[in-house]
Amino acid sequence: MDDPLFDRWMTALEARHLAELTFPEVSRALRALSSAYVERRARLSQGAALSGAGKRAAFALFYGPLHYLILRHIASALGAGGGRASTIVDLGCGTGSAGAGFAIGSGAASSIAGIDRHGWALAEAARTYSDFGLKGRTIRGDLATVAWPGASGGPVVVRDFSPAGSGGPVVVRDFSPAGSPARGGPDKNSSVLVAAFALNELGDAARAEAMSRLLDRAARGDAVLVVEPLAGFVAPWWATWRRAFEEAGGRADEWRARLELPPIVQKLDRAAGLDHRELTARTLWIGDVRSEIKN
Repeated sequence: MDDPLFDRWMTALEARHLAELTFPEVSRALRALSSAYVERRARLSQGAALSGAGKRAAFALFYGPLHYLILRHIASALGAGGGRASTIVDLGCGTGSAGAGFAIGSGAASSIAGIDRHGWALAEAARTYSDFGLKGRTIRGDLATVAWPGASGGPVVVRDFSPAGSGGPVVVRDFSPAGSPARGGPDKNSSVLVAAFALNELGDAARAEAMSRLLDRAARGDAVLVVEPLAGFVAPWWATWRRAFEEAGGRADEWRARLELPPIVQKLDRAAGLDHRELTARTLWIGDVRSEIKN
């Protein structure tokens, strides 16, 4: 899939995150980050994945592109946009790569809003959305409790945005990429809520609250996409969620795709002893399917 915006974004990512770190430093950090995801998952909710410049660079340069590519593939295969959504709500947005991938793959949004607790992630997400020509904003807060855009009342707006730290009050930063028109179809006053690789880091109570809110928004006419890794230990709650989504008219899918990886991602993959020649994920989706699915 020809994606010049992705190529330009990768060039900028590599230049920015390797400006003060060497490749060996980033690859060592990637090994530690990968180990944290597998062996020390309990610490993820405390921000362990983004503790230190090396891990942040590894997350942005490696997992960010992987999330973009698989979300772009899934959104395209599901026909998830159809020009019907005015806003993508990127829950637990991280660097914004998953939300951007969904936006490009679906062509769904006239705007995008990224929600995360970590200030560094929000600053990266703002860059990502802008680099992909997406009009949007970032919202600082816990995805399970903060007000989501598109619902009555809207989010709390605080104009003093600070990327430092990961706690504190909800913060909203509005931005539009200069000279870049919004992508997507006409404003139909609906939203797509995307929770990609984020719900597994929540505690049980917060995750239950998020499910209730997602199903409520689906009942009001919004589309909902939940994405998690295929590995069962990551989301032992998946069967419960699948049953709830299917009872609400949704569907569950598993994805395996051989997608071309950028050279820096391939290099990091080898150096860290990983293997992402095939990208995988599983999804729960409530929305209109506009095309035949091709895994």
